[in-house]
Amino acid sequence: MSDGRLPRRRRWIGWTVGLVLTLLVLAIGWVAIRGIGAVSDLQLVAKGASQLKDAIAEGDLDGAEPIAESIAGNARSARDLTSDPVWQAFGYVPWLGPNFRAVSDVAEIADDVSADALAPLLGVAADFDLGSLGFADGAIDLEPFAEIEKPLGAASAALTAAEQRAQQIDADATLPPLAEAVRELRGSVTEAATVVGSLHGAAVLLPTMLGGDGPRDYVLAMQNNAELRSSGGIIGSIALLHAEGGRITLGTQASTRDFPGLDTALPLSESTVALFDDRPGRYLQNITSIPDFAEAGATIAARWQGRFGGEIDGVIAVDAVVAEHLMEATGDLSFGPFTATPETIISILLSEIYAAVPDPAAQDDVFAQAASGLFGAALSGGDTKALIGALAESAGEGRIRIWSAHEDEEAVLTASALGGTIPKDSADATYVGVLMNDTTGAKMDYYTRASVVTAIGSCQGEATTQVRVTWTNTAPSDAATSLPPYVTGAGYYGVPAGSVRTLIAVYGPEGATPSHIDRDGDEESVQTAMLGDRSVVQHEVLLAPGESTTITVEFQGDGAGARLTEAIVTPLIEAPEISREELRCGS
Repeated sequence: MSDGRLPRRRRWIGWTVGLVLTLLVLAIGWVAIRGIGAVSDLQLVAKGASQLKDAIAEGDLDGAEPIAESIAGNARSARDLTSDPVWQAFGYVPWLGPNFRAVSDVAEIADDVSADALAPLLGVAADFDLGSLGFADGAIDLEPFAEIEKPLGAASAALTAAEQRAQQIDADATLPPLAEAVRELRGSVTEAATVVGSLHGAAVLLPTMLGGDGPRDYVLAMQNNAELRSSGGIIGSIALLHAEGGRITLGTQASTRDFPGLDTALPLSESTVALFDDRPGRYLQNITSIPDFAEAGATIAARWQGRFGGEIDGVIAVDAVVAEHLMEATGDLSFGPFTATPETIISILLSEIYAAVPDPAAQDDVFAQAASGLFGAALSGGDTKALIGALAESAGEGRIRIWSAHEDEEAVLTASALGGTIPKDSADATYVGVLMNDTTGAKMDYYTRASVVTAIGSCQGEATTQVRVTWTNTAPSDAATSLPPYVTGAGYYGVPAGSVRTLIAVYGPEGATPSHIDRDGDEESVQTAMLGDRSVVQHEVLLAPGESTTITVEFQGDGAGARLTEAIVTPLIEAPEISREELRCGS
C-alpha cells in the first residue's frame, strides 16, 4: 500500500529540475541586472567620448581630464559587469550567445581604448597643439614632432588593436539595436584609429619629409576618377612640390601631354605585365594601374626625372575627391570659368568641364588652375583642424598614396594605408581586393557604381572565401548623344558611345586559389595572374547605359575561410558599398 510519497528516484529528479530552474532564474536575473548596468555604462562612455572629442578640439584640457577619468571608470565598470563566469557562460547559449559576447567585447574594447589610448593622447594634447599641428604662416614647426611621436605610437597601436577587435564582432548575429551599436562603435574606432595613425605617421615622417634635414622635392600626381585606374584614376595633371624647413611651395606644373609614350617601357613587375602588358611602363596615364604604389610611385618618379631631370625624393598621388574634402575646410574656389563649392567641385572637375571646355589643352590649363588655387588655399587660408580632418578622411578612403625614395621612410609608409601596398594577412584577418581599370578610353566612370560583398564558410567541405562584385553603368539612356564625345569616347577605342568597358580584377587571400568563377551565373573566359602570394582573376566587362553585372569568385586553400575578411577596393567617385553576408556557394 502506498504511503503517498513519490519514489526516491522521482523525488531526486524533481529536486534536480527544481534546483536547475532556480539556478537558471537566478542566472537570468543576474545577467539581466548586470546587463542593464553595462549598457548604461557604455552609453555614458559614448556620451563622454563625444564630449572629450569636443574638449580636445577646443583646447580645453582642464575640462578634458575629468571627462577622460569618467570614461575610464564607466568603461572599467562595463568590463567588470560582463566578464564574470555567468555572463561568459551565456555567451554559448544558442541564438542569445552572440548578443552576450558582443556586449562583453564592446566593453572590453572601450576599457582598452580608455586605458591605453586616451592617456597618451591627453599627454600629447597638453604638450602640442593638435588643433594646429604646429602650422603657422604657411609653414609647419617641425621641432615638437619628436616629443609626440612615442605617445602617439602607443595610442595608435591601441586603437589599431581595438579596430581589429571591433571588426571581428559578428554584428549580423545580434539583435538589431545591438547590431547598430556595434556598427557605430566600429565607425568611431576606425575614425579614431585613422586620425591618430595619420598623426603618428606625421610625427615620424614630417620632420625629414618636409625638409627638416635639407630640401626635398616631390612629384604630386593628381588622379581623375572619371577614368579609373587601380589606385583611383588616370593621372590627369602632375606638379613638383618643394619642401624646406617645413615650408611647402608649388613648382613646375605639367600635363600628360608633356609625357609622350615611350618606345621602350620602363621596368615593371611580372604581375603588372601579366595584368596590363607593358602599358604602365610606357604611358604616364597608366602608371596608376599598378596595384602596388611602391612600384607605381617609383615609376612616376622615373618618368618625371626622364622629362625634367633632377632628384625626386618621393611621389604623392591624390584623387579628385580629396579636393571636395579639402574645400570643406578652405571654402569655395574659383578657377577658369567656374566657381566651385564643396558640393559642386566633383561634378565640375569630372563632368561639367568637358562640355564647358571642349579643348583638351584648355582643360589641362583649367585643371592646373584648380590645383594651384586649392593648394594655395590649403596652405594659407583654411582652418587647420578642418584641414587635418579632411586629409585624415581622404587617407582613410585610400585617396592619398605616398612613396618615398628614402628606404627608412618608405618602410614606415608601406606599413600604413598611405603606402598604397596590399596589407599582409594575419592570424585574425585576411584581405581581398577589387581593382577597376577603365578601357573605354574616356571619362565615363563618373557614371559607374560598385558594391562588394564578402562571405566566408565552407563549400563542398573546403574552407572558402567568396567575393561578389556588382558593377553598374548609371549613364542616361541617351548618353551617346547627350554627353560630349570626350566623355563617351565616341567609339574611338571600339566601345559604343555611352557604354563603359572595364577590367575588373579580384584577388584573394594569400595562398588561396580560385575554385569557382562566374559572371551573372555563367562561366566565361578570364585572365589570371599572381600578386605576390595572391591569385588574381580579371574580367573584361562591357556595359551599356543602365546595365549591371555581378562577378563571383570563390577562393579555397590556405588563407580562405574562417578568418575575418576585409575588402580593399579601388577608390571610386562614389564610395562602393562593402558588406558581409552569409556564404551561398556558387559551385
